[in-house]
Amino acid sequence: MSKIETGLLYTKDDEWIKVDGGEATVGISDHAQDALSDIVYLELPDVGDTFAMGESFGVVESVKAAADLNMPVSGEVTAVNEDLIDTPELVNSDPYGTAWMIKIKISNSSELDDLMDADAYAKYEEERD
Repeated sequence: MSKIETGLLYTKDDEWIKVDGGEATVGISDHAQDALSDIVYLELPDVGDTFAMGESFGVVESVKAAADLNMPVSGEVTAVNEDLIDTPELVNSDPYGTAWMIKIKISNSSELDDLMDADAYAKYEEERD
């Protein structure tokens, strides 16, 4: 089973979000990076871009496949992890730390209620594996 961080919320598309007040950090789960295998390319949005919950904000490509990155909640991008553009393999080694993807200003905090906590995500992972 993959590593799951407590204190984060998760989507069924394997994105995670860490909320800090009205802002949040977004990335992909350990399960997602493991399923994708060696990540070789990331396409991330620009600061100031806005997205609705579930909307694609970028693409992650690996030696095996490409996958859309989907917004866990609606918001405006306030920061982009530029380090990942040059070293996308960081996602494989530290998906919950140095490989965060974007920071956002949350526009609808009630959408957080639709996400899974670590225990629910672990159960979801077990059910689909």
